[in-house]
Amino acid sequence: MVVAKFEKVSRERFIVDMKNAFPDIREADRIYEEIRLPRRATVGSAGYDFYTTVPIHLLPQQTILIPTGIRALIDPGYVLLLFPRSSLGFKYRFQLDNSVGVIDSDYSLAGNEGHIFLCMTNDSLSGKTLDIQRNEAVAQGIFLPFGVTGDDDADGIRRGGFGSTDRKE
Repeated sequence: MVVAKFEKVSRERFIVDMKNAFPDIREADRIYEEIRLPRRATVGSAGYDFYTTVPIHLLPQQTILIPTGIRALIDPGYVLLLFPRSSLGFKYRFQLDNSVGVIDSDYSLAGNEGHIFLCMTNDSLSGKTLDIQRNEAVAQGIFLPFGVTGDDDADGIRRGGFGSTDRKE
């Protein structure tokens, strides 16, 4: 069952977000051209691999914010949940800082074009440094249906991203 579509955010959006995350970056335009859309590795995979747009070198307890350049157009009634890639979590305790990323179906309407970011930390307890090359898989996303209550009266309109549904105008 098809419930979503991945696409790149606009070049302009990506370059702004990349320069905010990495002020010294010079090749944002080239990186944009090489963005890999998330994909499943096998027909039995539930998760879509998300790839890093920058090389990662993280000492234990260091964090990185990764602009993926990706947005997800998701059918109503579905959500995209993001998790760290299993092997990285197991070997390095590499984790998403918000535990599980929740990408709502209306996030693509946000002012940032629904640009998906990954804020991740090397939480190694054994002193392991984490090195990942650009364009390697670092996270995985799974689409799931969700339900609402019988007395649900949500009528808000998304205006932004992270925590925006709590903010007053």
